[in-house]
Amino acid sequence: MAAGSRRGVNTEDLSNVEFETSEDIEVVPTFNSMGLREELLRGIYAYGFEKPSAIQQRSILPIVKGRDVIAQAQSGTGKTATFSIAILQSLDTTIRETQVLCLSPTRELAVQIQKVILALGDFMNVQCHACIGGTNLGEDIRKLDYGQHIVSGTPGRVFDMIRRRVLRTRSIKMLVLDEADEMLNKGFKEQIYDVYRYLPPATQVCLISATLPHEILEMTSKFMTDPIRILVKRDELTLEGIKQFFVAVEREEWKFDTLCDLYDTLTITQAVIFCNTKRKVDWLTEKMREANFTVSSMHGDMPQKERDEIMKEFRSGQSRVLITTDVWARGIDVQQVSLVINYDLPNNRELYIHRIGRSGRFGRKGVAINFVKSDDIRILRDIEQYYSTQIDEMPMNVADLI
Repeated sequence: MAAGSRRGVNTEDLSNVEFETSEDIEVVPTFNSMGLREELLRGIYAYGFEKPSAIQQRSILPIVKGRDVIAQAQSGTGKTATFSIAILQSLDTTIRETQVLCLSPTRELAVQIQKVILALGDFMNVQCHACIGGTNLGEDIRKLDYGQHIVSGTPGRVFDMIRRRVLRTRSIKMLVLDEADEMLNKGFKEQIYDVYRYLPPATQVCLISATLPHEILEMTSKFMTDPIRILVKRDELTLEGIKQFFVAVEREEWKFDTLCDLYDTLTITQAVIFCNTKRKVDWLTEKMREANFTVSSMHGDMPQKERDEIMKEFRSGQSRVLITTDVWARGIDVQQVSLVINYDLPNNRELYIHRIGRSGRFGRKGVAINFVKSDDIRILRDIEQYYSTQIDEMPMNVADLI
C-alpha cells in the first residue's frame, strides 16, 4: 500500500463509535499525546495517518503498557496499525532478537502486516520478516538467522521454524493473533497451541478481530491474564459507509447473467467477488473469460508465486475484478475496492462482515451486493437481524452509489 494513500480520509465518523470496555479505558485523542518515540511518530505521519481512529485511541496504550488485550473494531478502522504501532513502541531495537510474534490465518495477510510494520517503523531500523508457507525454506532460515525483531507469519511455517530451533523464542514478549476468532477456530487452534507452548510463560497476548463470537471470548481465559476487553457493540459492526443490497435470483444459473450485467459497474473502481468454494471460483473465472470479460482469480490451492502475482496486479489496479474464496475475506486492504459481490452467501454470519468490509476502507464509501436464491432469503434476514442492519433490493442506479 502506498504511503500517504490514507490522507484526507474523514476519520471523524469513526471516532465516536461506542465501545463496551471491561474497565475505564483512557481515550487518547492524538498520536502526539501517546508518548510514542520520536522516530515512530515520524513513521506514523509519513504513512499518512493524521488522527488515531477510535480503536487506536483506546488500544495502543494498554498494549504498550504490557496488558493482555482483546480488541475488536469494524473492518477498515485501522486495527493492523493499532497493534503495529504498539509493537514498534515496545521493541528494544538494540538487540536483534525476535521479541514479537504475530500470527495470521492467510499468507497474504501475514505479508500485508509485515509491510505495514516496516512502513510505520521506517525510521527505526526495524527488522520484520514474513514467515509463511509456500516459500523457500532456506530463505526463511537465512532471514531468521540474521535476526528479526518481529516475525509476522502463518502458524504452520512459524511452528516449523520454532521446532527447527531457527526461530528462537527466548526473547519473545508479545504474541498477537490477528483475525483471532479464525485463529482459535478448529482449523488453527492446535497449531496456535503448539506455538504457544514454546513461548516464555510471561508472554503478553493480544487478540484482534472485527468479529469475536462469544465462545471464542470464553476460551481466552485459558491463555490470557486479566485481559482488557475493547469491544464494539454488535449493531455497530456493520459499516456506516457500506450500502448493502440483494438481487433475487430464482435459479443458480441466473447469477451468472446478473454478474455479466453488472460488469461495467464492477470496473468503475475495483471489485471483489466471493464464492464459497475453490471449484466455483475456477468455474466462474473460466465462464467470465469465455464471455470475454477480464477477471483475475485467487484461492488457497494456487501456488504461492501465482497468488503473489495476482495480489500485485490487483493492488496496483492492473486487474480490476477479483474472484476469490474466503481466503480473501479477512484483513486484506486494497484501498480502491468499493464493491463486493457475494456470488454465494457466506456460510456464517461472521464471514459476511469480513467480506463486505473489503470495501469502504477507513470510512470511504462502498457497496455490497448479495445474490440470493429463494432458499437464501432466510440466511440474509438472519444476518440483517443479527447485526441490526438493513439490506434492500438493489436499485437500478447502483453505479451512482459507488
